[in-house]
Amino acid sequence: MRPLLVLCLGNEVLSDDAFGFRVAGMLGEMEYELGKEVEVIYASLAGFNLLTLLEGRKKVLIVDTIITGSAEPGTMHFFPMGKLIPSRNLTGSHEISLPTALKLAQLMEIETPEDIDVLAVEAQDVQTLSEEMTEPVKAALPEAIAYVKGWTIIGNQEISSDGYGEKKSASS
Repeated sequence: MRPLLVLCLGNEVLSDDAFGFRVAGMLGEMEYELGKEVEVIYASLAGFNLLTLLEGRKKVLIVDTIITGSAEPGTMHFFPMGKLIPSRNLTGSHEISLPTALKLAQLMEIETPEDIDVLAVEAQDVQTLSEEMTEPVKAALPEAIAYVKGWTIIGNQEISSDGYGEKKSASS
């Protein structure tokens, strides 16, 4: 198994959709804090195209934007595995959703993660061509970084020191 993956999605020139890009950049600056079992990748992909990044992973955290319409911009949402709610970039108008892609991967016998969690910020504007995020979404960056750091600590505790994704037993 490959290391834990923090997969940050988005488009760095579409206002709040740059959230994943910014999180990836901030995490890249603190690589030593995350540990060698954690890989951070920024991608502007969706659906089936994500499978090559997910293949062979034990655990993945996807960081993205979402528009639920039921929360204020800047609100953080966490969707654990089994409650995978498509965020802004997990599906596209000409692509299949990530849950559908994962089912297809299973049929094709492609090894995908046992655990995929989603951390998504409620976006205000994902359509304006701009490298500037709105203030509420920008203000959510520290909370997202803190959350990712906590997620990686828990994930690292579940991975053996050899990095192959074996769960540690109680006697280890």
